[in-house]
Amino acid sequence: MFLIVTRNFPPDVGGMQALMGGLSEGLLEHGPVKVYANEYPNSEKFDKKSSLEIERIKSIKLFRKYRKANLVNNFINQSSNIRAVFFDHWKSLELINKDFLKKTKTLCLTHSKEINHKEGSLLNKRSIKSLQKADFVIANSNYTKELGIKVGIDKVKINIINPGVYRPKIIEDSYFKEAENCFNKHINSENAFPKIITVARLEKRKNHEKILMTIKNLKSKFKNVKYISIGDGEEKNNLLKLTKELNLDNNVTFLNNIPEKLKLSLIASANLFLMPSIIVNKSVEGFGISFMEAASYGVGSIGGKDGGASDAIIHNETGFICDGNDLNSIYESVIAFFSDNKFNEFGKAAKKFSENFHWNKIVKNYLKLINS
Repeated sequence: MFLIVTRNFPPDVGGMQALMGGLSEGLLEHGPVKVYANEYPNSEKFDKKSSLEIERIKSIKLFRKYRKANLVNNFINQSSNIRAVFFDHWKSLELINKDFLKKTKTLCLTHSKEINHKEGSLLNKRSIKSLQKADFVIANSNYTKELGIKVGIDKVKINIINPGVYRPKIIEDSYFKEAENCFNKHINSENAFPKIITVARLEKRKNHEKILMTIKNLKSKFKNVKYISIGDGEEKNNLLKLTKELNLDNNVTFLNNIPEKLKLSLIASANLFLMPSIIVNKSVEGFGISFMEAASYGVGSIGGKDGGASDAIIHNETGFICDGNDLNSIYESVIAFFSDNKFNEFGKAAKKFSENFHWNKIVKNYLKLINS
């Protein structure tokens, strides 16, 4: 049996949720999987349809981590057939009895934002102490590994395993028709071009503000440019206001809480996935699983140089890495992306590259560590 202990899990949406859901389902091919996860609206309906054994933790936030830790400690202590325990975060591991973990292999996933604390700070000390319990610390990118070593994580324990993606799903024509209507809405032409998309939380780190400025600058060259942003977050009102100020109401659409297949059809219909992330305080993009999701549908990407995007984008082959702090760098990268129809070549290369990240292949990297 494999045991998953996570705060982030479907049907909640986001990169970590997709990662832990995909990992759990990938492990199912190699044995039964039990999941301890936080409760989420509609999770009961999701859990009934799942082949996973999922136990949801119902409690107010202040006490939830203690209740979950007690349940996990008791389960590990009383079970004799656990091959490995996976934790989504050092905080999920923090309250687990290290003596109980000696009977199995322990893996803790690590992302840049979670460990990017000043060396010697309280959070830094807590994270290091927690991660010492793990046999393997899984960094989601080369950038995260180097950051982990810098902040004091034992480099012998750190292994790089990039997040996986699902194989492309079959999507009904009706969703593609709806996606086409979304892109062409308010455009004075039957076909918008270029069609640019971002799927991410609306937060400063994702750099939507500079994306909107880039769209404004692109209008002089591409009068039918259309940008769709899928996601919600604290920056939503600011971005809606900026869209009006830049007179982009016809060229920009913000969407949220849409059906999964519509989201995927919008990605597949796009010409470019654009997310030139930057570092904001301690928040940094560790990998960018959305780049790989876009790649799986044959869409190339442009990402920022800060963080782990270079693990998900091969520069000048599946897209470009630019300086997200420099508006001109973003703009010139987009222009180069569409020059001489390069975007078609990038899309084909991205799709082929994404096959290395299918969950059936990524899970084998975890199994190699467990069996070592």
